[in-house]
Amino acid sequence: MNPYFSLGLVILCCASAYSGSALSRDLPGQHADLLGVYQSAALNDAQLSAARHAYQAQREAVPQARAGLLPNLTAGATSEVTRLERDEPALSRERSGTTFRANLNQPLFRIDRWFQLKAAQSSVSQAELELSAREQTLVLTAAQAYFETLRQLDGFAAAQAEETALLRQRDQAQGRLEDGASSITDVYDAQAAYDNARANRQQVQRRVDDAYEALERLTKHTYTSIAGMGHQLPVEAPVPNDARAWVDTAVRQNLELQASEHAVSAAEQTLNQRKAGHAPTIDAVASYRKGDNDSFGYSNPTDFGSNGYREKVAQSSIGIELSIPLYSGGMTNSQIKESTERLYQSQDEQEDRRREVVLNTRNAFRGINAGIEQITARRQSIVSGQKSVEANQVGVDVGSRNIADVLNAQRQLYAAVRDYNDARYDYILDNLRLKQAAGTLGPDDLKALALYLKQDYDPARDFLPPGL
Repeated sequence: MNPYFSLGLVILCCASAYSGSALSRDLPGQHADLLGVYQSAALNDAQLSAARHAYQAQREAVPQARAGLLPNLTAGATSEVTRLERDEPALSRERSGTTFRANLNQPLFRIDRWFQLKAAQSSVSQAELELSAREQTLVLTAAQAYFETLRQLDGFAAAQAEETALLRQRDQAQGRLEDGASSITDVYDAQAAYDNARANRQQVQRRVDDAYEALERLTKHTYTSIAGMGHQLPVEAPVPNDARAWVDTAVRQNLELQASEHAVSAAEQTLNQRKAGHAPTIDAVASYRKGDNDSFGYSNPTDFGSNGYREKVAQSSIGIELSIPLYSGGMTNSQIKESTERLYQSQDEQEDRRREVVLNTRNAFRGINAGIEQITARRQSIVSGQKSVEANQVGVDVGSRNIADVLNAQRQLYAAVRDYNDARYDYILDNLRLKQAAGTLGPDDLKALALYLKQDYDPARDFLPPGL
């Protein structure tokens, strides 16, 4: 192989030329690895923290609803002064009294509150599944942020290598012009290609910084280096390699879809609760009062012996209270209509979620199988691109090709490099998306990927498969 066109040589050159670039951030920070990023995100992600608080708050709906079925005991006291004014001041009287009371109410038949309790239980189950779904989403979010950083770093390394190669082409064209073996047009073409590559490299460098910033937002940590994905990661079809089987699993196990099912159940129970607003209620009631006789409204002193007023009186009662709702201004009927529409809303949202889950599952499944072919094809395209550059350069040397052919071959080669790395990361993320859709994604999937990470990963050296 002509050493001038060896990608390995170009990589070494650009690694030296750009040692202070985006490949090595000149910032105080730490080294990033996949599991560390996920663990930091789990501790610092604001959305996950909000979901946890929302779940804890929703859990309180059950004891609140259950309280409506349990005894209600209250106690109180009243102290009052009553003055009776008459025309004759001597006949005016003033009396005071204090009453202590306790009331007990035990619901016996409150069908609306039973439905309220069932609705609360369904809502808590929904919130629990939504929290689990958010935790599962964080696994994918951390992986996406991590591999997006690697994607941009590899893209930056490819952009550097392309810029270095085109700089050499420009210098070669200039030398051939001075030797009379080339025209000024070739120099201009090479210069234009080099300028474009330099602009592209600057643009990719900005995307690298953006990717690191996204990691910092997710984890609250600043990173200056990152463990990269080696090229030895097995590229395999899903097991089972059957889209229908994955769709069936997703419909059964997807966490967000399960949460939507509980949302429908909660809406159904709420509707039942509103309908029960027309039902009678039965409560067991008991009360106890103690105080002065005049506080109870007794005004005949002969009823209480020689002492008359200020006798101590105790009064107790126990009974069953029946209440039949007849008319509440249309409130109950309006609440029934509202709850009916809420039920329809939750059913439509559940169906939309089911369709989305099916679509996402199929897309991820197709993406994995397409990614397997893409990785193989793109890797071969790099090999072919290297040979094309060499052949076109030989053609320039013998006069059968011009510099434009070489520049075009260079662009195609580095486009193949970028496409190859994009295919690698898309394959990894599609695998995670498929597992998320099926409801099986978890931290163990990141642990499995972490086995193939290189802690000393250097994009300028490692963005290509070994041997290329």
